[in-house]
Amino acid sequence: MLLIIGTIRLPPDRLEQAKPVMQSMVLASRAEPGCLGYSYAQDVLEAGLIHVSEAWSDRVALETHFKSAHIAEWRASWAELCIGDRKLTLYETDGGAPT
Repeated sequence: MLLIIGTIRLPPDRLEQAKPVMQSMVLASRAEPGCLGYSYAQDVLEAGLIHVSEAWSDRVALETHFKSAHIAEWRASWAELCIGDRKLTLYETDGGAPT
């Protein structure tokens, strides 16, 4: 299993404009084969800080996600939404199997 965990930032005054775009991205991503979880969450203490959490079954599913139309649309919206300071890390896990 692959996990992507991190944050993105946008100006707090762009959050309402960004919500429908983020919602579309989350819903489309969750519908993809191999997507085990996908979410964005607004930080409760820091306006404009969005926590990102993704779980993918394997690298093929993740690579397919990166080539999807909805991720292209999401990336195209970044300039208008002033999304920046992306800090995302990819982790490879054993899926939580007991050791």
